[in-house]
Amino acid sequence: MPRAGRDVPKRTAESPDTPAPSAANVELLHAFATHLSTRPPHTRNAYVRDVGQLVAAAGAAPLTGLSRAQLARTLATLHGRGLSGRSLARMLSAWRAFYRFLLERDRSLIDDPCAGLRTPKSRKRLPSVLTPDEAVQLVAIDADDPLSVRDRALFELAYSSGLRLSELAGLDVDRIDLVGGEVRVWGKGAKERVVPVGAAARTAVAAWLSQRAPLAAEHERALFVGASGRRISPRTIERRLAMWSVKRGLHRHVHPHMLRHSFASHVLQSSGDLRAVQEMLGHASIASTQVYTHLDFQALAKVYDAAHPRAKRKK
Repeated sequence: MPRAGRDVPKRTAESPDTPAPSAANVELLHAFATHLSTRPPHTRNAYVRDVGQLVAAAGAAPLTGLSRAQLARTLATLHGRGLSGRSLARMLSAWRAFYRFLLERDRSLIDDPCAGLRTPKSRKRLPSVLTPDEAVQLVAIDADDPLSVRDRALFELAYSSGLRLSELAGLDVDRIDLVGGEVRVWGKGAKERVVPVGAAARTAVAAWLSQRAPLAAEHERALFVGASGRRISPRTIERRLAMWSVKRGLHRHVHPHMLRHSFASHVLQSSGDLRAVQEMLGHASIASTQVYTHLDFQALAKVYDAAHPRAKRKK
């Protein structure tokens, strides 16, 4: 837990002439930090840092007396200084948590100045994907030791079926059907979906299952286990993928979600079927899937030109 002195904000949110934070405001910030003591350290530190920006902006003005307009001006000032909409949204979330904390402490504070506040929208960042050649280069691990065989099965399945990191780590042996070529996973919101498994992934998983049997601990249900015989963690998958991306000659950091992005992008480029990709990814809204349409619009345009009866021009 950070020392109390580190919670004192610097005067960065407003002009250098802004008065130093009042003792009362700093005390409220310390109380909020204590309130967050059971949260993960990175969450606590981020919230304290973001509320510290507000304390710095308020100067000598009491935090309990700030109006919605004053908070909106502070957000606008920070945006003008280069903070993205994403960063401001995170900051506003911390401010909301802070004022909820204040309202719980003192019910006489009737108005929440964060109510109704909105932040500028961030420009959507396109996900990073591998090219088809890079994906094949990455997953074509030819080592035959058990952990290497496991890793190939992991990466082939991730790329073949677009699984999330948590879905890969949580997968049990009885959830994959190599004969039928499908895998059943529990996605976000405890929703089950069935996703096809390609031939290369089925071959890799079958090779791993023959290696897994003597390695797995008794009664272990996990499909992917480590040297201890127990289910591997998401962090282990991340580390192994980063290691193999270097070994396989890819000159950039590769993370598990990049394989999911690559799956979605490559299937969409080949088929143009947005709804099918949405279903395989387990997206509740098609808006989440549409981001992949921006990765290769020209490829989709060709699908449209070939498929739509009114797209064909008369010669």
